Formats: sequence, structure tokens, C-alpha cells
Amino acid sequence: MELGDYEQPVVMREENKRRRRRMKPHCTSSNLSSMELISIEFILPTSNKHTKVPEMMLLEIAGNCTVEQMKAQIWMRAIEMSQTADFYHAFTPDQFILQYQKKGQWYEIYDKHQVLQTLDCILYWKVLQKKVGKIYVVQKQKPSEEVQEFQRQLNDLIGYDVTDVSNVHDDELEFTRRRLVTPRMIEVACRDPKLYAMHPWTTSKPLPEYLFKKITNNNIFIIIHRGTTSQKIKVSIDDTPDMILHSFFTKMAKKKSLMDIPEDHSELDFVLRICGRDEYITGETPIKDFHWIRQCLKNGEEIHLVLDNPPDPNEDEVQKEEWPLVDDCTGVTGYHEQLTIDGKDHERVFTISLWDCNRKFRVKIIGIDIPVLPRNTDLTVFVEANIQHGQQLLSQRRTSSKPFTEEVLWNIWLEFDIKIKDLPKGALLNLQIYCGKAQGLSTKTNLQSHESPNSDSKCKTQLLYYVNLLLIDHRFLLRSGEYVLHMWKIPGKGEEQGSINADKLTSATNPDKENSMAISIVLDKYCHPIALPKHRITSDPQGDRTRAEMPNQLRKQLEEIIATDPLNPLSPEDKELLWHFRYESIKHPKAYPKLLSSVKWGQQEIVAKTYQLLAKKEVWDQSTLDVGLTMQLLDCNFSDENVRAMAVQKLESLEDDDVLHYLLQLVQAVKFEPYHDSALARFLLKRGLRNKRIGHFLFWFLRSEIAQSMHYQQRFAVILEAYLRGCGKAMLQDFMKQVQVIELLHKVTMEIKSVSAEKYDVTSQVIAQLRQKLEKLQSSKLPESFRVPYDPGLRAGALVV
Repeated sequence: MELGDYEQPVVMREENKRRRRRMKPHCTSSNLSSMELISIEFILPTSNKHTKVPEMMLLEIAGNCTVEQMKAQIWMRAIEMSQTADFYHAFTPDQFILQYQKKGQWYEIYDKHQVLQTLDCILYWKVLQKKVGKIYVVQKQKPSEEVQEFQRQLNDLIGYDVTDVSNVHDDELEFTRRRLVTPRMIEVACRDPKLYAMHPWTTSKPLPEYLFKKITNNNIFIIIHRGTTSQKIKVSIDDTPDMILHSFFTKMAKKKSLMDIPEDHSELDFVLRICGRDEYITGETPIKDFHWIRQCLKNGEEIHLVLDNPPDPNEDEVQKEEWPLVDDCTGVTGYHEQLTIDGKDHERVFTISLWDCNRKFRVKIIGIDIPVLPRNTDLTVFVEANIQHGQQLLSQRRTSSKPFTEEVLWNIWLEFDIKIKDLPKGALLNLQIYCGKAQGLSTKTNLQSHESPNSDSKCKTQLLYYVNLLLIDHRFLLRSGEYVLHMWKIPGKGEEQGSINADKLTSATNPDKENSMAISIVLDKYCHPIALPKHRITSDPQGDRTRAEMPNQLRKQLEEIIATDPLNPLSPEDKELLWHFRYESIKHPKAYPKLLSSVKWGQQEIVAKTYQLLAKKEVWDQSTLDVGLTMQLLDCNFSDENVRAMAVQKLESLEDDDVLHYLLQLVQAVKFEPYHDSALARFLLKRGLRNKRIGHFLFWFLRSEIAQSMHYQQRFAVILEAYLRGCGKAMLQDFMKQVQVIELLHKVTMEIKSVSAEKYDVTSQVIAQLRQKLEKLQSSKLPESFRVPYDPGLRAGALVV
């Protein structure tokens, strides 16, 4: 699609309009399906004055119109036809939501920009062969006081208010909160309440040889305690806890009173707990595979277990969901055939396919302003604008240099050498402010290499500020309009560096609006939303011929490239070879990170071929899990959500023990996701809700990031909220006590730090003050007992001052 006048919103040229009017409506079957009318019966919020029955309205809606446009049509028709037209004059469509029923559950049609024919309910009705579906128009309700109080409690635990939208330029935060309800509910409904309550800590790894040598005849002794009495029994290391309980009760059948066991109780009423720990030996796992048992064998210690009553699964009850569900089709666009303007009457166009946009992408840099200027006033400044996908630079432009004052205006369009149709999902518009000495700075506005600001010896410049904007939003829609973006400052020498490489990829803006540099930009506006279509996977005839055509010498060269160290950068020739023989490369799982880093993500045809290629990843799916290899696909080099989802799918086979092992790295990898809702975020949520031990560490890893990383606060907060809404009341109470203790101790630490002049020279007066403060804590505010954050199997009580 060509653009006319640059300064005007995009409209189609007159000859295009006339040409489309002349086109026959039966040009292709795909266009027919994309223009179909869908019959829907709407149940209105108003009732018939006489019969008191809810009013209904049957409408035929164009399949390619949006939910927002459909709501407007309902409203207009209701005002024309309803007996209660005054009601519809008094309210706006935004004050109502649309709901439908599926398999006994209520779902909300949440995304107002979504094209009607891509809605889950439409697809569901087609499967059921329903000619007319029902949608309920329901008035939005104000949350109850109980719901608001629960939200305040969650915000305190998270350390961030997830309902605060003062620092967002779209609704991605709220959108993700709603999207994560469904995976959370599915996981909570599917988990085993008894196993979840006791969260046994086991491993699937074989017993190491050195431990096996410490065991005589495959048997070990365990001591079972009940009250003040105990009993030593010999068990096989292959016995499960249930078998051990059964043999113990058989042995103690006539001695129950000695162990304070009621006569009418059997092994089914008890569970084995580790002495001195809140950790259970339970389930169908052989006893040799419990971590605690292996720890005792390793240290040569006796194994002491307590015969205890099992914890009550009702304590893990989850607060009732306040929202209707939203389905996984929410925010998904249609195929190109459904969205294209080709062959359609312009009056029937509601959304435009991104792949119809043939002109180059551009951004208008209005200017920057900064509250406090650097002390050196003899500086010039310029803006460098990059379009990047992961670490891959797709295009770069920069403004001319201007004197660095409180407000610098350029008011200039920067046109990139990448077409709008080639922008991939996850692409960032990266804006960077560089400054340099006044005399030595080039004022060229042409394309310069990515390194040029730092590598040009004649023109020493320094990166001061940066900010990113996702060019295609979480709904697959191209950004448009005006933006004022508050930028992040590059940490100076001696300042906390944080995880600077990850921070530079954030799409969040600086929440400290008063003191941060702001940049004002304009993106082209369009007369309709521009949507990135879904890729339709088609066959690639080239793939079948590749193997036969590959000479032995090149095959050897390819194998050498695949075998190189992951840290060894690939040359352009290596990448070319990997891509050219991609159907050979895809047969080697180790080649995947190298092959996918060779993809030119800024070319739509190549991205389509990549998805065709990934449809043939049977070798990857069937290969043994190599966590190190899979983690490479989750690093900062890959922003494509299909590639990242493929890696996460491979991690699904990880045992709980291994998830714990890699949990910290997986939480860090969430920073490299382009959007808040991702396969990785859902994987972490799911595994945390399935196992309390994983959930415990997930809570603390996320919370510590929220406390110290402003760049990813919102993302980690929305994942943590989703977890806390499903972990159950017992875990919530545990977390509240832990947070309370940590905050009290932190407060004391900061008070002591403020009165202690020297870091390493602590005086006796400071120690006396510390003792006094801790004793005061002990007597007033500290919980009676709480789980230790670094080991959830341990409970702590009073402070030993």
C-alpha cells in the first residue's frame, strides 16, 4: 500500500478505490470467506417493559469488522429499536462487556481491536454447526470491597501495584493479567491437592555409585517417631513411602497404643514427615529418590522421620476468580487473505494487513527535553534510531547534531531502509541519545554503522540515554500516532550497573518522569488498524531437493560450523551456508541456535520460510533434552515468539528437581521476551503452581527482581500476581510472614547503616543499638514462626540475639 502525502493519515489512492469498485465480488474463495456475514443473537442488558424478559437482537455482522465496531452497531440498533432507548442514550458501549458460554464456563470477548471472524466463539460455533451464536451484553461491575482488599494484599506481597497504569502507553499489563487467568485456572484444577499440600522433594536421577556403596544389601534403617516413642525399622531403598507405612503398621498392629496411634486408624490416616523439617516423604517414589534420604546417606546420618497427620488440602483453597475467562484466541489476528485490502470494496475494509504496506517505515523525531543539563555545556547531541530484533540490527538512522540545551528540537522524519511489511513481531524501535564535544561531531544524517558513535576516533561520543518502543504491539497491531517516551539513563562510572545488556532491551519507559530525559516522536497514522497477519504454513518444494544436491566438501564445512563453540561468532559466510542448506541443518539439534541466528528477521519472505522450516523440526522434538542448548534459544539473540515457544516446549519434560536447578536462569530469560505474556512466563507460572517448592523460590526470585529492576518491574509483577492468585491461602499466609520478617530486618539494617560511619569499623555503641533494636523486634512485631526464605523446609521462630 503506497502513501500519498507524508503528513496526512494514510488513505487509499483514488484510482485504487475505483479499481476495487470495478472488481467482481467472486474473485477468489478466500476473499468470499473473509467478507462473510455472521449471524449473532445479542442478549441485551435491558428487559421488555411488559414481559420482563431480557431484550434480544439478531444482527448480521461483517466477519472482518472489529469487536469495537460490532459494539457500536449493537448500540446504534438498540437506540433505534429498543423500548428502553433512553438506557442506551445514558450509557456508552465501553461501560459494557460482551460474554459467551463455552462448556459451562463464561468467557469475555476482551480485545476490542480483534477481528470478529478470529474470535474463539465464532470458531467454536462453527465446530458445533450452530448457525446463530449467542453473545450477552453485560454491564461492567465495580469490584467489591473484598476484591479490592485482596488486591491490596497481593500488591503488598508483590512490592508493586499492578493496577497502576500511570506509566504505560498501552494496555498490555491489564491484557496479560486477563490472559493469564486461563492457564492459572487449568493448572489449579488439574493439580493433585494431596501432593501439592505436601510437595515431596524428589529426583529422577539414578542413585550415585558412591552412595550405593554405603548401603548394605539394598536395605537401610529408618527411625519413625510418634510423640515421645520411636521405632527403628529396616526397609528396602526401592520401597515407596506408602509401602513403608504399610509394613510399619503391619509390624505395629498389636502395639498401636505404645505409639499413641488410635486403634481405628490405619496407615491411610498418616504420612511420614522429616524430623525438624516441614518436608514430607510421601507418594509413589522409591525412598532412595528423596533428596533428604540421599543427604543423610551422604553425611552418614541416621534417618529420623515423624509419623504425622497429613496437612489439610483445604488450606490451599484458591480465592474465587473475579474475572470471566478470556480465551487464547484473544489478541490473535487473521490470515493475510482475511485482512488484505486486495479485491475488497474500500467501504468494507475495517483492518488492513501489514503485508499490504509496501512503503518504507519512518519515524518523526520531534525533540528531547531534560530537567537538568550536564555540567559541561559545550556539548552537542544527536538521536540514533535503530530497528532491532533481538540483537540483530535491521536498520539504522540518526539525526544531525545540535547544541545540547534543555530542549532540543529536530522536527525531522527519519526514513529507514526497511519496508513496513517486513517489520517482524518483537521488533524494537530503539532510540538513543549520544552527546559529543561541539567541534568534532559529524552532522551526516545518512546511514552509519552501528559502532560508529563509539568507534570513530575523530568523533568521540558517549551514549547517555535510551528507550525502546515495540513497533508491533501485543495485539499484533502496528503502532501509530504520537509518543512521549521517558528514557533510561546509562549508569556512569561507580554507579550500580545492574544487568545493563538485558536492561537495554526493555520496552518499559522510565517511571521517574520528573527527572528523566523525554523524547517526543510521531509514527504515521492510518485510517484503519494495521495488523500483522498470522503465517499460514505451506510446503516448501526446495526442502525436499536439498540433501541430494549438497556436495561432500560443503557438508563437512557445515558440520564444522555446527560443531563450533556457541560463544564463537559466526561469519556472514557461515550464516549464508547455514541458511542455504537449512533443510540439512535442521536435522542437527545442535545447529538450531546457529541456524536461527542466521535468519534475516527483517525480510517477511525469509521469516515465512523459517516457519515452513520449523514445521519440519521432528529431529528437534525427538532429540534428548539438552538444557544448555535449549537455553541458548531463550537468550537475548532471539525475539521471535515461535522460536522461544519451541524452546519452552522442549523444557516441558524437565523434572521438578531440574526446574529448581535452572529456575534462576529461566527467570532471568523472561527479560528477553518481547511481550509480558509468553510461553516462558506461562511455563514458570504452571510449574510454580504445580509444586510448592518451585513456587516458593519463584516468588522470591521474582520479588527480588521487582525490588531492584525498574526496567522489568511490570513484567515480573504481572507474572507474580498470576502465581499468587493460584498458590492457595496457606502459601499466601506463609509469604506474608516472610515478607514481614524481611522488611523488619531490612529496616533495622538501614537504621544501623545510617548511624555507622565506617563500613568495616563497627563500634560497641552501634552493636548495643543493634541488640536493642532486635530485642524490641522480638517482643513486638515478629511472627511466632515463619518459613526461611532460602529453605522452605525450615521454619524459624524467635531471634537469637
